Amino acid sequence: MIYKPHDYQRYATDYILTHPATCLMLDMGLGKTIITLTALWHLCLDRFDVSRVLIVAPKRVAEDTWPRELSKWEHLSGLTYSLVMGSKEKREQALRQDSFLYITNRENLCWLIDNHKWDFDMVVLDELSSFKSNRAQRFKAMKKVRPLCRRIVGLTGTPAPNSLMDLWAEMYLMDMGQRLGRFITGYRDRYFVPDKRNREIIYSYKPREGAEDAIYRQISDICISMKAADHIKMPERINNVVEVTMSSKEQKIYDAFKKDMVVQVKETELDAVNAAALSGKLLQMANGAVYGEGKCVIPIHDKKLDALEDLVEAANGKPLLVAYWYKHDLTRLQDRFKEARIIDRPADIADWNNGKISIGLIHPAAASHGLNLQEGGCTIVWFGLTWSLELYQQLNARLWRQGQKETVIIYHIVAKGTIDTDVLKALERKDAGQSALIDAVRAQIGGKA
Repeated sequence: MIYKPHDYQRYATDYILTHPATCLMLDMGLGKTIITLTALWHLCLDRFDVSRVLIVAPKRVAEDTWPRELSKWEHLSGLTYSLVMGSKEKREQALRQDSFLYITNRENLCWLIDNHKWDFDMVVLDELSSFKSNRAQRFKAMKKVRPLCRRIVGLTGTPAPNSLMDLWAEMYLMDMGQRLGRFITGYRDRYFVPDKRNREIIYSYKPREGAEDAIYRQISDICISMKAADHIKMPERINNVVEVTMSSKEQKIYDAFKKDMVVQVKETELDAVNAAALSGKLLQMANGAVYGEGKCVIPIHDKKLDALEDLVEAANGKPLLVAYWYKHDLTRLQDRFKEARIIDRPADIADWNNGKISIGLIHPAAASHGLNLQEGGCTIVWFGLTWSLELYQQLNARLWRQGQKETVIIYHIVAKGTIDTDVLKALERKDAGQSALIDAVRAQIGGKA
């Protein structure tokens, strides 16, 4: 296929070529893979600036999206690649092949760095936000070899999925601490103040006054951002909240557990050892069931299942993509809706896009990146919510993306008077903060901000 880039794609490719360290904050659907591959072709085969490029991506994206894009476009001819995945023997064999690009998944990065002589002069980190934790082994491994990389590209649609604190690790891999500091403690002390705390124990931090603008200014010279709505025609999107109300008896159980962190449910005692466990169990209870001692499932209510049944009936055969979070959610969904199918394999994805699945069950963490599901439907139902803005946005983008021909409707089934409402508010707050970050470094193309 002949590649006819949009102006914004040319701009982004040129940006990579002229910046040794580049962070592309691209909305889902803007073609970050082809933008990057075009730049890699020039660097490898035209300018001879690099010869071995390591691409690190989520597993499904590494084994499917990058190879598919390489074979799709005529202008990428000659840009050879080797897939460093599978068994140890296959990975070692792939690394011995003479190629320009070596594509691996994040789970293999530590193994590669520990067991392979570093001979890559450029690295592409697809979904840079997965390196947001400075305590994660993948960050520590990448930090160790970062000084050996002449060029690096970070790709993300959600640069600060939870808070501005997440930016430090990502930007460190871009510039080795030049802009936000070499140590996260210095970054934290400079731009943040304690927020939630219990005497000496600090649980969270919030930005100092003016810190957001200061951070954006520091990183703006190596980051560009683009919003899909500015450059491509996105389908209309409608967000709906479907409230369900527990019975007074069910609400009493929920409220008692929230207050005391322990409650008796029929013959079973349910307890939470700390605030984090309490939050998780309250989310489960809002969905209708909760794990007790020994992973036994304690039923609470069926209100969300009833609401989903109403949505299925109202859809009148129109496919629904249902996002669940806990295993007992999945079990209860499958028990209620016999026609529902889990979407987690290539065959399931194909069946969904071919209209063979009326109710698709999908877990945000397992299927958020690299899936094109817009051909199979236009309606998402969040049966169980997540605190993760990244997973929330990425899963919504499986349907709300370029190529979708229908209005996308996103339903959130929310249990009234529960933690569900707090999660929705938190997602809105995080989205607002991230939008500010995106806006602050948005690329200037054709005079448009």
